[in-house]
Order: sequence, then C-alpha cells, then structure tokens
Amino acid sequence: MRASLIQIAVDEGESVDSRRRRAAALVCEQAGVDLVVLPELWTTGAFAFAEFEREAEPLEGSTYEAMAKAASDAGVWLHAGSIPERAASDGGPALGADSLYNTSLVFSPSGELAAVYRKIHRFGFDKGEAVLMSAGRELVTVPLPDTTLGLATCYDLRFPELFRGLVDAGAQTLVVPAGWPERRRAHWTLLARARAVEDQAFVLACGTAGTHAGVPQAGHSIVVDPWGEVLAEAGPGEEVLMVDFDPARVAATRDQFPALKDRVLGLEPPRREDNS
Repeated sequence: MRASLIQIAVDEGESVDSRRRRAAALVCEQAGVDLVVLPELWTTGAFAFAEFEREAEPLEGSTYEAMAKAASDAGVWLHAGSIPERAASDGGPALGADSLYNTSLVFSPSGELAAVYRKIHRFGFDKGEAVLMSAGRELVTVPLPDTTLGLATCYDLRFPELFRGLVDAGAQTLVVPAGWPERRRAHWTLLARARAVEDQAFVLACGTAGTHAGVPQAGHSIVVDPWGEVLAEAGPGEEVLMVDFDPARVAATRDQFPALKDRVLGLEPPRREDNS
C-alpha cells in the first residue's frame, strides 16, 4: 500500500482560496497512490485562532467540494486533513447549533464522503481551540480495501485511551493530521512511535510546515510501523512524504507478540484506608 502525506506550508500571506486550490493540485499529483493525507486546519493554520470564526465552513462547503473533486480526479482515498466546521442549525442533538468543530473529512476514490471525525481533545487549556471549538464525541474508523483507518487529530495523540478505543473498533492504521508546533517536536516523534508500539499499528502522522499566527510548525511528518520503527520522516519544509507499507504486518505483529491479548480492564481503584 502506498501513502502520500502532504506536509503543506501555511503562509499567512496566501489566501485560503489560493491554498485550497494549491492543496487540491497537490492531491491530484498523487494519482496512483492508495491513500493521501493532508494536515490539520491547513486552510487557516492551527494557531490562527482569529481566523476560525471568519473562515468556518459548513460541512459540505468549499473545502469539501474541492477535496471531493481532487480525490475523484486522482482516484485516491483522501484524508483531507481538517477544517473549522460551522455545524448547521439542524445538526441534531449530537451537534450544537452554530458551534464550531475541528472536523476531518475522508473521501473515497470516487469522491464520495466516507467519514467525518470531529476532534475530541481540543488544545489550549483555557484559551484558543479549547474555548473556540466544541468537542467531538465519537470514535471513527474507516474500512479501506487493505486496512482499516482509525482517525485522530493532533492533540489527540497525547491520549492513548482514544487509540485503544480505535484498535478495539478494528483500526490497523492510525491517521493523525496535525498542526504541531516546532517547540514540542520531540514529543511529536515520541508520541507517534509510542502509539504505534502500544497499539501494534501503523501510524501516519501528517503535520504542517510554515508559521501559524507566529507559531513555527514542526513539520517532520512521520510514518511508523507496528514495531515502532520509523519508515519515513519529512523535513521541516513543505514536501510530499511518500511511503510504501504492508498492512498485513499489523496482524503478523499482533500474532508474533500478542501483547494486546494481555490487557487487564476494569481494575478496582486503590483502597483508601480509614485512619479516623
């Protein structure tokens, strides 16, 4: 299976429309690849908080249309990174009317929408994304012909229980678009490898280049195999990281070293001694 991670640069002097057209052209250049991945919030920049409200789109907005066409034109499975989504007023009880979400879209090679994932863990603590966007509530997997994708986004990478939930739901390849800052690049690599080892899965982590609202980005998109070995890693600038990997290695690794079978769940909390 061949994947291309498009580590697009976010230049504050480039319009969203221009970057959208450029991203679509880069996707179209990946014809013959099985899976293409774009980063998190590449339309605005992950740290461009002031742009979230201004550039928020409905689910089937301009980015949806451009990415659906690009996936179809290239004939690839496309994880189109994520966008600031403005939920429709009729979004149902799971979505807050007029709320913003950090939303990932996955398209099939025919351009059909295959999955939607709204980021569960929002970064910023008491500012930024954490207060400007609502949290998703659903784990999402996507069956492809040769593997099943498990979807996560950026800050989600720090929460291993999310990934165990994806593995329990059948995920074999974990896809993580991100807008990860350069100052914590060591964590990016460490956490991607940790999630691969503990879940015995491939990890495809696609970051951005450039600077988002004054925050230099880490770049260094990375592909890790189920043993934690790095198969490919990008540099700091804009590039397309292409890698071949064998999804059958997931089952082989889990059979050879069946650690997942030894998980112990539902443990009792520590007892508190009553010293009164």
